[in-house]
Amino acid sequence: MDPEKSTEAACQYLKQLHTIFGNWELALAAYNSGPGTVRKAVRRSGYKKSFWEVYPHLPRETRAYVPQFIAITYAMNYAEQHNLLETAREVFPPFDTLTVAHHLHLGTLAKLTGTCLEDLQKLNPSVRHNIIPGNGKTYTVKIPLFAKATLDSNRVAILDSAMRAGKKESAVLMYASTPTQGTPTIYKVASGDVLGGIALRFKVSVNDLKAWNNLSTSRIYAGQKLYVYAPAQNITHTNNTQPTLLSPDTKTYIVQPGDTLWDISRKVPGLTVEKIKSLNNLKSNNLQPGQKLIVG
Repeated sequence: MDPEKSTEAACQYLKQLHTIFGNWELALAAYNSGPGTVRKAVRRSGYKKSFWEVYPHLPRETRAYVPQFIAITYAMNYAEQHNLLETAREVFPPFDTLTVAHHLHLGTLAKLTGTCLEDLQKLNPSVRHNIIPGNGKTYTVKIPLFAKATLDSNRVAILDSAMRAGKKESAVLMYASTPTQGTPTIYKVASGDVLGGIALRFKVSVNDLKAWNNLSTSRIYAGQKLYVYAPAQNITHTNNTQPTLLSPDTKTYIVQPGDTLWDISRKVPGLTVEKIKSLNNLKSNNLQPGQKLIVG
């Protein structure tokens, strides 16, 4: 499990629960026991609005959970006033990111970049069994910052070695150094876009995108405008409002990172998901970036 992603997901869920119940205490109760349980408790209380009025009708675990959460939050914010000293904690090394499109073993990456495997494991706790699966999806991998120079200077050798490793599937590492100057490209986020997919599209790192756009997290939303300082030769697709057609006659579309069959069907008038699957003999909805689809 990735603590960073899990925390972001938990915060997003809590925000949704707060919208439903109107206060943070009931939102926390719903986070612990489920929205349905809290709705029943509110109904049994005579539709009271506060946690303490609903308290007697909640499960015992939830009645304890919310006060404990409040107490921990208080202790973290006012530790010094109560002489609570922070215990020694492990400091992770500065890191950058790379986007992996296919199968890769963290052990192989560690050897090729001179990185300690243990450091890679700590930076990427969501990677199970040290393996990035080759399932057509893109994954963002954190690497120690010092490994950046090694990766940049030996990129060809690293890619060649990675392609021979593991399951004999090619490992494509899309990575680029942070530009120091240049005119930015303005990219409008489409539905289904993720920061890692946009980074892959422009051949830059996720950290670059976050720094250029003052993003503290990886969350983005449809319609958001992002500044991308990528060299022109790196830009493979910047207009995400229209399908990429190789020829007006052939009517084919090149799948972009984050695309779904539903997204593509909405870009071409009269096109449906089932029609795309029929035209391309697709048995599932899985797509791979760079895949060519017939759309008419």
